[in-house]
Amino acid sequence: MTSRIRFISLIVFSAWFHIVFSIIIFSTTSFASTSSFPLENIKFTQDQASLQRGAKIYYNVCRMCHSMKYIKYKTLEEIGFNKSQIDALRGDKPKNTALGKTISDPVLNTLYGQVPPDLSLMAKARKRGPQYIYTLLTTYSETEGAYENAVFPGIKMPDTLNIAVAVNDSRKEEIKNRAKDVTEFLLWSSDPRAAMRKNIGVYVVIYFIILSTLLFFIMKRVWSRLDK
Repeated sequence: MTSRIRFISLIVFSAWFHIVFSIIIFSTTSFASTSSFPLENIKFTQDQASLQRGAKIYYNVCRMCHSMKYIKYKTLEEIGFNKSQIDALRGDKPKNTALGKTISDPVLNTLYGQVPPDLSLMAKARKRGPQYIYTLLTTYSETEGAYENAVFPGIKMPDTLNIAVAVNDSRKEEIKNRAKDVTEFLLWSSDPRAAMRKNIGVYVVIYFIILSTLLFFIMKRVWSRLDK
């Protein structure tokens, strides 16, 4: 009977330890990219100023062809846009309207042979998605009037930020900063609650560690009684 209780308690503690360990490992794991082109190892901080700049770049540039069906105008309040700024962006559309593209699907299909994808979840669509998007936006080149992209050869999307025709290094750096800002926004839009979950996750992990420690000492105490 004593050995059975000891065995059961050991199994319960081992299972609990594996659950906690798996949560910690999974939350810190980074995946390799599926792109054969080396991606820029750039870090994204999700600071509010960058998110707001990125939202404006999306609105003024990307929104012509790409929608964001999971992001509504009122959601922009979460990155610091005030009522007047949101009203200026949405015009006469209701605040709960999703960010839609300005060019119709038939026209886009005629121009590009297909409808460009929605960008709401684009940063989560592939491994190292933000790095992929940033690198794609900053690796356009121009040769004799023809444009090519190092990350996605044959891509139909034009060089929207005009990095291929940048005349000097300072202009290229400015464009790279714009690419980072819009990528920051796309990363946020793919999971607007990510920051909140990460903050809560820290306390959850601490709770698991404390509870695991208590369970360990309880198990030791139970075993010590059984030995007597």
